[in-house]
Amino acid sequence: MLDLRFIRENSDMVREAIKNKGEKADVDLLLSLDRKRRSLLMKVDELRHQKNVVSEKIAQMKKENREIRAEIEEMRKVSDQIDALDEELKELEEKIKRLLLSVPNIPHESVPIGSDEDSNVVIRTWGKPPRFDFEPRPHWELGQILGILDLPKAAKVAGSGFLVLTGKGARLQRALINFMLDLHTKKHGYKEILPPFMVNRASMTGTGQLPKLEEDMYLCEKDDLFLIPTAEVPVTNLHREENLKEDDLPIYYTAYSACFRREAGAYGKDTRGMIRVHQFDKVELVKFVKPDTSYEELENLVKDAEEVLQLLNLPYRVRVLCTGDLSFAAAKCYDIEAWASGVEKYLEVSSCSNFEDFQARRMGVRFRPKGVGKLQYVHTLNGSGVALPRTMIALLENCQTEQGTVIIPEVLRPYMDGIEEIK
Repeated sequence: MLDLRFIRENSDMVREAIKNKGEKADVDLLLSLDRKRRSLLMKVDELRHQKNVVSEKIAQMKKENREIRAEIEEMRKVSDQIDALDEELKELEEKIKRLLLSVPNIPHESVPIGSDEDSNVVIRTWGKPPRFDFEPRPHWELGQILGILDLPKAAKVAGSGFLVLTGKGARLQRALINFMLDLHTKKHGYKEILPPFMVNRASMTGTGQLPKLEEDMYLCEKDDLFLIPTAEVPVTNLHREENLKEDDLPIYYTAYSACFRREAGAYGKDTRGMIRVHQFDKVELVKFVKPDTSYEELENLVKDAEEVLQLLNLPYRVRVLCTGDLSFAAAKCYDIEAWASGVEKYLEVSSCSNFEDFQARRMGVRFRPKGVGKLQYVHTLNGSGVALPRTMIALLENCQTEQGTVIIPEVLRPYMDGIEEIK
């Protein structure tokens, strides 16, 4: 969340950020409650001072054996006033906290202003979409021909928006996950984590999914636990309410997880095949870094995710998101989109974001700089490194042959026991 003092001193900037992000947050009400809270705090301080003065007076009067009933009654009234104001302050602070949780992060100055994805800016492309001497098939046709994707059985056991990968399809998914984890741990220096796939409210609030996105999440009401929408949530919360040392930073984590999102396939968009599903696999990248390096770390994070696609020889583009397409918690975000020849479109396979200290404030993650006593909030970043099954879609559709087979990229063959082609 944003610092309340920052909002107080930069209210116009915060209002502009809310507008540009297309969010809803009542800054005027927040500042009004903040003024009331500060006024009450002053009254409480005055009453406590008055109580101390009366208390000292009573002590002196006792020494002098003087009558103190009036003074005791006065102190009782003051104590009652303090208790009443403390209760009012407690309610005010809860309201302020709820309002603070509804205020989005401020977009970085380099983020283009725009209302939706049409204002996102392509900053680079890599590779060229393959050219075929035949009409390339979409992945759902290839999956059926090769017997590696069974959508009817998935619908039977779970409903629409779910997948069953079979045989070499399941093997290919596992190969992609292992390949990515090996790349990020062995070459890029990330530490592998296998996190829980369910988290509590504190974790979801810490990374910014709650309260805004609760309706989009899968909640197990009996235990008040959420199925994770991304491994970002449990991995980033590993250091919640911790004070780190400067020497601890930077911290790089990578994690495989299944991800669960209720909103997938909403409004009838991209509901065919594997493009939008309620459950999918992903390899996540998470960073805890010092504030002065976070934007350099963001660029490196994007490069780490890009290398996955480069090694798979999948053409892609990188877009910087505009304010209106930026997530609630992010200050800046790049989307990496792989080209898929069968559906003839770019598909988002990674979003890489810098949250600056927004998540760290919500979670209470700080570090102590060397030689300086004052704690500072870390900056957190995360990105997909990368997400499935859209990467699988691009692979199947770009590597297909006229005979309906799929050529396995060379880097994956060791993970497939040398299989070069899915027939």
